[in-house]
Amino acid sequence: MAKTDAEKIVAATRKAMEDKKAEKIKVIYIGEISVVADYFVICSASNSSQLEAIVDNVSEELAKIGVYSKKQEGNRNSGWILLDYGDVVIHVFLREDRDFYNLERIWSDGKVIED
Repeated sequence: MAKTDAEKIVAATRKAMEDKKAEKIKVIYIGEISVVADYFVICSASNSSQLEAIVDNVSEELAKIGVYSKKQEGNRNSGWILLDYGDVVIHVFLREDRDFYNLERIWSDGKVIED
């Protein structure tokens, strides 16, 4: 079966996050329970410099395949950066902010996608 555009974005995002040593990468399929997006990709960073490096690498790697963010929210000082790619929404958190917002619990009806 051919990968969808969203699945290609998810795969490239996961690899870009791994390349910058992102922690606890999680992909949640929410397409059947939400109109917001089909996938959330979530990861943690240990500090604000790593958070920014992860976001920059994700943006650069997706640009290489012709995909550009529709919107970005947050910055390295906010502890959480969101990149909106339409069907894929990417969340990069500092560890403590991820624990606080706990998107995994909020979207627990979604399906966690393993590697």
